[in-house]
Amino acid sequence: MATLAQQIVNGLVLGALIGLIALGYTMVYGIIKLINFAHGEVFMAGAFGAHFTSVYLLPDGVSWYAALPVLCVAAVATSVTVAVLMERLAYRPLRDAHRLAPLITALGVSILLQEMVRVFYPGATAPLPFPRVFFDSQLVVGSTIVLWTGVLAVAVSPLLAAALHLYVERSRLGRAMRAVAEDADTARLMGIDLNRVILATFVLGAVLAGLGAVLYGIHYGQIDTAMGFQNGIFAFTAAVLGGIGSIRGAMLGAFCIGMVKSLAGQYAWGGAQYDYVWVFVLLILVLMFRPQGFLGRPEGVRA
Repeated sequence: MATLAQQIVNGLVLGALIGLIALGYTMVYGIIKLINFAHGEVFMAGAFGAHFTSVYLLPDGVSWYAALPVLCVAAVATSVTVAVLMERLAYRPLRDAHRLAPLITALGVSILLQEMVRVFYPGATAPLPFPRVFFDSQLVVGSTIVLWTGVLAVAVSPLLAAALHLYVERSRLGRAMRAVAEDADTARLMGIDLNRVILATFVLGAVLAGLGAVLYGIHYGQIDTAMGFQNGIFAFTAAVLGGIGSIRGAMLGAFCIGMVKSLAGQYAWGGAQYDYVWVFVLLILVLMFRPQGFLGRPEGVRA
């Protein structure tokens, strides 16, 4: 039972972190039907932006409660900058192209960003230690160890998702996003600026990815150039599981993946070496029996 409880805790933390990335995938797809495979690198860039700020800009001896907000701002600023440049330079010129063109471009942007960070960031050829800017202690419940950084991730992630859901449902820009998602041509005729709405969607996803990058770094203690691709694949899978285009579905899918990966690594055939396999077995089963995902809506086919 002790091992089971520990794996459940690990799965919840992983799911919370994946969920913040999955929200970016599900929002961009919901608006412009683009699978932005480079969104994982937006997450990765945020982590390195926070690392750069901590190592090169913050003075030594800064308390955690002063350093943590600064690193969050740096990560968000870096992620948003990368996302805006990505949308303006790579995706906007291809908006009216065949749907395969932006998909291939997204893969190219993903590889480009990974290699740029690996080549130009000092020491990025190997994993880099991330600064400990939160309680470096742990909560022990029975024989289960819960890091305070994990508690922070599990608490913050659903709150950010709920705030995003309320913003999309109740704000003027959120209503414009939903209108574009329903019918972009009609939304344009009604006076909605598509470029502004799409750019805002990328920015919102980048803000969450940047915050997730800091939570990931302080919890796992290190970052590397592959973290975006690895976690991005899980985040995209979470968005599909939950119903791509659904904010609540993305978080639900993320927690499901976190639990499956954690429990399969301990109890399933193959152990930790095959925990990825069980994640995609779950995806296959869901797509077979509920193709729209847990909370997604079936897409109508226009005659």
